[in-house]
Amino acid sequence: MTTPAPGSDRPLEGEAALVRAVGSAALAAAIVNVIVGAGIFMLPALLATRMGSAAPLAFLAGALVIVPIAMCFAAVGSRTAATGGPYTYVGAAFGPFPGFVAGALMWICNVASSGGVAAALVSQLAKAEPMFASGAPRAAFLVAVYTALVLLNAFGVRLGARAIGVLATLKLTPLFVLAVVGLFVIDLGEAVSFDLPSWGTLGTAMVLVMFAYSGMETALIPSGELRDPSRDVPRATFAAVLVVVLLYVSLQVACQGLLGTALPGSATPIADAAGVLWAPGTTLLLLTAGVSMTGFLMGNLLGSSRLLYALGRDGYLPHAFGRVTARHRVPLLAIATHGALGCTLALLGNFEALALVSGGANCLIFLGVALAAWQAQRQGLHGTGAPFVLPGGPVVPLLAAVAMAAVLATLTRAEWLAIGVALLALVALYAVLRQLRRGSPAR
Repeated sequence: MTTPAPGSDRPLEGEAALVRAVGSAALAAAIVNVIVGAGIFMLPALLATRMGSAAPLAFLAGALVIVPIAMCFAAVGSRTAATGGPYTYVGAAFGPFPGFVAGALMWICNVASSGGVAAALVSQLAKAEPMFASGAPRAAFLVAVYTALVLLNAFGVRLGARAIGVLATLKLTPLFVLAVVGLFVIDLGEAVSFDLPSWGTLGTAMVLVMFAYSGMETALIPSGELRDPSRDVPRATFAAVLVVVLLYVSLQVACQGLLGTALPGSATPIADAAGVLWAPGTTLLLLTAGVSMTGFLMGNLLGSSRLLYALGRDGYLPHAFGRVTARHRVPLLAIATHGALGCTLALLGNFEALALVSGGANCLIFLGVALAAWQAQRQGLHGTGAPFVLPGGPVVPLLAAVAMAAVLATLTRAEWLAIGVALLALVALYAVLRQLRRGSPAR
């Protein structure tokens, strides 16, 4: 890499151009911030509709699935220091083609979820101000949100990380208060039952739960900006997953106890449950939902833009995506591109449709990371620090892979068709880009 002269505004290229400014606490906040996005504000009602008072079992089952997956992320993430997340993990373990498929598929999932959550955000606003439900006011709000997100990210990873930490605190505090107070005042015996549902019912609920638990794969993408990946990734991943599991189960139980039979029909179950405890709580939790969704969008943009950067860095996209600005050391083109496409999907789509696209494909990404963790440990791959070693060799990755295969088996034919078409398109794109690289003169 050529180093520009002092004071030069020439863009920089390569991993060394990034600033390693993110530590364990900031990374844990980013993971929680991305996971606790829009899903938890709607899932209590959706799960209660499917599973009744046994709905907390879906979150507990999801926890059993997500823990070995988190261990796999921690293991392989501690062995690779380059930006890219699952793209880097799978590529390091299995080679460039599987890595490209994982990275491109993940970016499509992320941009779809970004658009879906932004659409949900403007829907929340429309409940208070109906003028934002459609037309020019809706479009103007979405453009303003994405413009602000892009600008925050454009002024450096430190500012983006601080903003994520602030947003995580603002949204988690009222959610934890609702969970704790709600559990204290309800009758647990009436709120929860342990009647096991059928596998078909649980499997359908698990697809929604996996969408709600997804996010660590996005937050871990900027590994090139972590101070010590071998230490920070395992610590942040385990801490964040523990916080999220406790929060989700508690909120589901609290909502069931506070709303009872009214929960399945609620469009805003978290806010409605808060209103039972305290009348102004409905407004407070609607505002919290807005903050939470904005925080999700912030973390999504921070992580996903670095994935575009990694694809550009490695030649799968134009090299301009792999450059960072000389002053603030951020991949500005990648940030702007992800923001623009997320905004476009939000303008054209809705939360449910985009969440379904993201949820099923994320299970495939988790499956790839589980296999990559086993392969990386078997090959002895490691970065600069001591890696996190999975106990039992292939046991944890095997558990994670079997769990993901079981969840994927519940997807409908239409969902498999959508994922299959996307994968075929990605394979074709990879072939075209590979041919272009072969035909280009050596640099």
